Amino acid sequence: MAKSKTVFVCNECGNESTKWLGKCPACNSWNSFFEQKVVESKNSSLKPKDLKNNMPQKLSSYEAKETIRTSTGFGELDNVLGGGLVKGSLVLLRRRTRNWKVYTNSSNL
Repeated sequence: MAKSKTVFVCNECGNESTKWLGKCPACNSWNSFFEQKVVESKNSSLKPKDLKNNMPQKLSSYEAKETIRTSTGFGELDNVLGGGLVKGSLVLLRRRTRNWKVYTNSSNL
């Protein structure tokens, strides 16, 4: 059975709150919240339909695929990235004081 709940949404910026607020904490506009009913169904599409595919597998069961990498021109960065950039991957470089952090997402898009 569907379950309904009430949320309050700012008319200016779209910020959501569980209760009515006189002033929006996100955009500082006054009296901009309106009530909106949200219906939650138990048949969520986010739940896995087939649990067989979601079972953990050993890493040894996967084969490594050879990917084409493009050199960045910076030897150390290429070394950290495993030989360069992979087409379709995302790399986020973040500089802290005197050191660099590299975050990668290797999933092919």
